[in-house]
Amino acid sequence: MTRMRFGIQTSLDGVEWRALEDFWRFLDRETAFHSAWTYDHFVPPGGAQDPNGSCFEGWTALAALAGVTRRIRIGCLVTGVTYREPAVLAKMAATVDHASAGRLEFGIGAAWHEGEHRMYGIPFPPVRERQDRLEEALQAIRLLFDSEGPVDFAGRYYTLRQAAFLPKTVQRPHPPIMVGGGGERRTLRACARYGDVMNVSGTPAIVRRKIEVLEAHCRDAGRDPAEIEKTTFGPVVVSDNASFVERVAGLVGRGFGLSPEEAQRELPIGPAGHVREVVERYAEAGVTTMIMTAQGPWKREVYERINAGLVAGLA
Repeated sequence: MTRMRFGIQTSLDGVEWRALEDFWRFLDRETAFHSAWTYDHFVPPGGAQDPNGSCFEGWTALAALAGVTRRIRIGCLVTGVTYREPAVLAKMAATVDHASAGRLEFGIGAAWHEGEHRMYGIPFPPVRERQDRLEEALQAIRLLFDSEGPVDFAGRYYTLRQAAFLPKTVQRPHPPIMVGGGGERRTLRACARYGDVMNVSGTPAIVRRKIEVLEAHCRDAGRDPAEIEKTTFGPVVVSDNASFVERVAGLVGRGFGLSPEEAQRELPIGPAGHVREVVERYAEAGVTTMIMTAQGPWKREVYERINAGLVAGLA
């Protein structure tokens, strides 16, 4: 029987804070979801969304949500490397790991939302530099997490000089480091060298290809690919309403470069039996955790059905 853990990334835009707290309490206490995630954006991130809408900040939200949950693993999927200096981010991570009693999953990626950077006056370097920064940040953060004394690091973009790092994280040697993104030449190589968790999006066939590329990078780095957990991120929609499924598949498919028909066939969108079959294909590709998106405001009965019909049965 297929075993699959499920996570859920809740939106931070267009929702009231108390509703967000209540939903995380529900996920923590009344479902079998393994993890819950915020995102790292300052404005609503979707292309069709109004960038002037309300949006909470991901890491401060995560710290507060740690206090209303007890069991579920928590994380920010994923932190943009351009937004914070690596040492500052590592201190934030250690703080949240303590606030959550060791439940943090640490996610980081190269960042992508150019409009958000421009809006807030944050430099948005070309993709090559963002990838360079990601690799340097991963090295510096791992040094801070792992070293027993002050840390020195001299990179092109980041420097540490006898940097003290106390308290250490609750999880030792550190929280799992998730590298988000499927770039085959740079991002997956960085994951193979410095990550503990891979997170990519796509159909089962695409995800299988990404895992194969990661495994090749692991071999080049002299690392056992089994050391890295393979996760995927995207929509999971369970519904018998054909017109609703068709509409969602059309919207989601565009983001994946798929026709509505391809999206309905290749993605976990549709009746429970179809969704389970697609989950089986992800599992066969090597995925152990699926993290689904959840745009608020949330209808609890929807997630009760998903939990009963999918999450709990495969946990």
